[in-house]
Amino acid sequence: MQAALIPFSVATLAPLCGSAIAGLFGRRIGDGAAQAVTVLCMLIATVCSYGALLGGMVGGGMPSVALLAHWVDAGSFHVNWALRFDTLSATMVAMVLTVSTLVHIYSIGYMSHETMPRYRFFSYLSLFTFAMLMLVTSNDLIQLFFGWEGVGLASYLLIGYWYQKPSACAAAIKAFVVNRIADLFFLVGIGLIFVVFGTVQYDDIFATVPDHVQTGYYLFGSTHSVLEVIATLLFIGAMGKSAQLFLHTWLPDAMEGPTPVSALIHAATMVTAGVFLMARMSPLVEFAPDTRIFIVLIGATTCFFAATVGLVQPDIKRTIAYSTCSQLGYMFMAIGVGAYQAAVFHLTTHAFFKAMLFLGAGCVIHAMHDEQDMFRMGGLWKKIPVTYAMMWIGSLALAGVFPFAGYWSKDAILNAAWVSHSGMGTYGWILGTVTAFITALYSWRLIFLVFHGKPRDQHAFDHAHESPAVMLGPVLILSVGALIAGAVLAPFYIGGKQEGFWGGAIFNAPGNTVMASLEDVPTLIGLMPSIVGLLGIALAYVLYVARPELPEQIATSFRPVYQFLLNKWYFDELYDVIFVKPYRAIARALWHGVDEGVIEKIPVGLAEATRGTAVSATRTQTGSIAIYAFTMLVGLVVFVTTVVFFQ
Repeated sequence: MQAALIPFSVATLAPLCGSAIAGLFGRRIGDGAAQAVTVLCMLIATVCSYGALLGGMVGGGMPSVALLAHWVDAGSFHVNWALRFDTLSATMVAMVLTVSTLVHIYSIGYMSHETMPRYRFFSYLSLFTFAMLMLVTSNDLIQLFFGWEGVGLASYLLIGYWYQKPSACAAAIKAFVVNRIADLFFLVGIGLIFVVFGTVQYDDIFATVPDHVQTGYYLFGSTHSVLEVIATLLFIGAMGKSAQLFLHTWLPDAMEGPTPVSALIHAATMVTAGVFLMARMSPLVEFAPDTRIFIVLIGATTCFFAATVGLVQPDIKRTIAYSTCSQLGYMFMAIGVGAYQAAVFHLTTHAFFKAMLFLGAGCVIHAMHDEQDMFRMGGLWKKIPVTYAMMWIGSLALAGVFPFAGYWSKDAILNAAWVSHSGMGTYGWILGTVTAFITALYSWRLIFLVFHGKPRDQHAFDHAHESPAVMLGPVLILSVGALIAGAVLAPFYIGGKQEGFWGGAIFNAPGNTVMASLEDVPTLIGLMPSIVGLLGIALAYVLYVARPELPEQIATSFRPVYQFLLNKWYFDELYDVIFVKPYRAIARALWHGVDEGVIEKIPVGLAEATRGTAVSATRTQTGSIAIYAFTMLVGLVVFVTTVVFFQ
C-alpha cells in the first residue's frame, strides 16, 4: 500500500490547487482559463485516485497513513495532518472525484450563459470536492470535522451562488443553520470520545472500544452505556449532513442553487458524509445496539416519508431531491442492522445514478429555458431523445430494476434488514419495500409528465433542444455506471470477495452474521422489491399515460392527504411556529428594547450631557472684565467662609 500513497496524496490535494488558482487569479486569467485549470486538476486527481485504488487492491495489507504535517500540539493533545489510505477511503476518493470531475465538465456547458463570474463557481466546486476528500481521508476525528465543516461552508457558498435571489440566500442560510444544529451534537460526541479514550485517532479508539463496553455515563438522572451515548451523538450529527427525518428540511431548499451543485451535493459530497461517518466508526457503532435500533427507526421512516413527499412535487429537481433523502434512509437502515458494507455499496451505486438524474434534469431545464415545473412540460422525448434515454436508465437504477445498479445495492439492504431477524429490522424491510413501490411510481411520474403527453407550454416546447456534447458526455458516462456498477462491484462490496477487499476497513462484530446471510432469504422475499417496483411503473403508466385525468381526481377526492404531502408533512410550518417565530420575537425584543432602548441610549445620553455641560460652560465666557472680577470676588468669599467655618 505504501506505493499507492503518492498518487493518493496527489488525488486529494489537486482539487485544492485548482480551487486556489481559480479563486485567486480567476479575475485576471478569465473564466475560460479558470475552468480549464480546475477541470485539469480534477482529471489529474481522478486518474491518480484510480491508480491508488488499484495499487491498494494489489498490495493488500493493513491501512497506511501519509503524514503531511503536525497540526495541533496543546499539552497532551496532539493531532497530525495525515491521509489515511485503506479500502474505505480509497473507494470514497475514487467515487467523489469521478462524479465531481464529470460535474465540473458538465458545468462548462450548463453555466456558459451565466452573467456572474464563473471562475468563482468553479473555485467553489473544487473547494467542495477538496473538503469532502479531507473528510473521507482523515485519520482522526479532528481532521474529519475540518472536512465536515468545509463541505458545510462550500455548500453554503454554492447554494447561495445566485446571491441576488432572496430564495437562494434563504436556502443557503437554512442549510448552514440546520447543519450547525446537528454539528453541535457531533462536536460534543468528539469531545466525549477524547474524554473517554484519551485520543481522537481512529486506530487508538477502535483498539480500546471493547474495554469500554461496560463503562457507564451518567446522563439525565440515570446511567447509560458511554458507547451508546457517543454513537447517538455521532448519529445525530450524521442526521444533519445526510438529511434524515427532523433535520431534512434544508435538502429540498438546496435546489435553489445551480443544477450541477445539486448533483454534487446529492451524489458524492455533503449528504454522503453522514453515511461515511457511521461506516468509518463501525468498530464503535457495533457495540451500541440501542443506537442501531434508533438508526433503523430513523432511516426506515425517512425513506418512506421522503418518498411520499416526492410523489406529489411539481418541481423536477425537488422530486429528485426527495428521492435522495429517501435513498439515504435505506443506507442508514443498513447501518442500523450492521450491514455497513451494503450501506457503502448503495452509497456508491447511488452516486452514479443520482448524479446522472440530476444532470439529466439539468438538460431538461436547459432545453426548457430554465423551466422546472413538470406540469409545464410534456412531449419532450421527441426534442431531447438522448436525455430521455438517460433518464430512463437513471430511473431504472433508482427503482432497483434488474440488472441496473440500484437493484444490487438496494436489494442487499432489504435482504439485510430481513435476515437481521429483529423487530426493527422487519419494520425497516416493510417500509423499505413499500418505498420501493412509491419510488418507481414517482420516478415514472416524472418521466411521463416531462417526456410524454402533449406539450403544456407550446412556446417552450418549440424552442426546446438537446444539450451540447459537453453536457451530454458526462451524463452518458454516468449512465454506464448506473447500468453496470452494481454487477461489477457486488462481489467485492457484499459478495464472496468482500473480506479481502475491505481488509478490515469496515468492522463486523463476531456475532454479526448479517453480511454472511444476505442470500439466506426466501425467494418471494428476495423478489418482492423488484415486483413492487414493476407494479409502481405500471401504475404510473395508468395514471399519467392511459388515464391522465385520474391523478387530479384522486387529489380532489383525497384533498387533505394531498395537501399534507404537498406541504411536506408540514415540517417547515411546524418548525416556523416552534422555533422561527419565537426566535424572531425574542430577537425583535432584544433589538428594540435592549439594543435601541438601553445600549444605544447610554452613549447618546452621555454625549448629550457632555454637550449640555459644554454649552453652559461657554456661556460663562463673556469677555467682560467686570463679570470676571465679580466671579473672582464670589469665589474668594466662598473660600474664606469655608476656611473660617471648618476651623
